[in-house]
Amino acid sequence: MTGLATFNKTERGWMVMMPPDMAAAAEVAAGSVVILHLFPGKVEAEILPPPTDEMKRSVKESIDKFGEAFAEMKRLGD
Repeated sequence: MTGLATFNKTERGWMVMMPPDMAAAAEVAAGSVVILHLFPGKVEAEILPPPTDEMKRSVKESIDKFGEAFAEMKRLGD
């Protein structure tokens, strides 16, 4: 049995990492993410695959290149 999940609020809903047993039951890749969208009286879910190595590398390059600008935007609330 899996412990309690940690939900993170996003602009579009709530996000939670799928535990391995949940990913297996849904027949999706381990490390997938569930996004929950709330509507009056119902919840819809979207499953996103884990990021590829190429995506991780691209994000790291962007952070390395623009990290100071990102930090300043966060500081200013942009």
